[in-house]
Amino acid sequence: MRIVLTGAAGFLGSHLSALLLRDGHQVIGVDNLITGSRDNLAWLQEFEGFSFREHDVSVPLFISGKVDGVLHFASPASPVDYLELPIQTLKVGSLGTHNMLGLAKEKGARFLLASTSEVYGDPEIHPQPESYWGRVNPVGPRGVYDEAKRFAEAITMAYHRVHGVPVRVARIFNTYGPRMRPADGRVVSNFIVQALRGEPLTIYGDGSQTRSFCYVEDEAEGLYRLFQSDEPNPVNIGNPGEFTIRELAETVIRLVGGPSKLEFRSLPTDDPKVRRPDITRAKELLGWEPTIDLEEGLRRTIPYFRERVEREGVAARPLT
Repeated sequence: MRIVLTGAAGFLGSHLSALLLRDGHQVIGVDNLITGSRDNLAWLQEFEGFSFREHDVSVPLFISGKVDGVLHFASPASPVDYLELPIQTLKVGSLGTHNMLGLAKEKGARFLLASTSEVYGDPEIHPQPESYWGRVNPVGPRGVYDEAKRFAEAITMAYHRVHGVPVRVARIFNTYGPRMRPADGRVVSNFIVQALRGEPLTIYGDGSQTRSFCYVEDEAEGLYRLFQSDEPNPVNIGNPGEFTIRELAETVIRLVGGPSKLEFRSLPTDDPKVRRPDITRAKELLGWEPTIDLEEGLRRTIPYFRERVEREGVAARPLT
């Protein structure tokens, strides 16, 4: 297949691009590089079937020739990024999704939306099944990301119902692994960088809030299977293993070693208290579930960050 993948220079987009390329597909990567990494592009350009367009998908994108798939992963994805880039986040979720659906419609291509567990907000149902509509504060600071993705899901389903575009919607839960930006402000990257530098690990709140962390290879495989499926309705793609933030911090300190302690700060506005996917539909529809547990995934991830910290002296980026 000839596939357009937006957000190709991002952490998850680059891993999924590589999986597609290894399976023999051509990938036209698209990214405006506001949060994507040129290092990820250099790695992808080793593949014969990869080409790149630097472009902001909030503006229409024209591709000549056939296109078999459009995978829309473009968006700031960490709280630090979307709090600093609120307008761009809203635009890529709304105008960007509209433009990529238009491309899929024009080309008769299959469309995959990278949505998020953030559509569930601070949930009242736990774990979260796809049937749960969520509890989101639309005017809070996190609303720029949450509502952008909720709108993206709505317009995706509208294109499916009205125009017959074959769509897939992935609700992605916390994902981690090599090629994350060391200073992106996400909890796994922050903790690992702080531990490698011997600094206190910054915990917001008392650390009792929970998250479910999926290693990137598992996540990419689930997304690829969803793309190949015939399921138009949302599917959770995440690891149902649930850990408190404090448990994550203590595990990172144990694996990295060194003198780091825990440092507690105020909890950000609208930070979800719990987050865990119900992956029943993914198991039944895709035959998929993650295979790499948190400790093994961290062991695979820490060497990447160690090399980056030693080479570049990067510091963790605090959540604001």
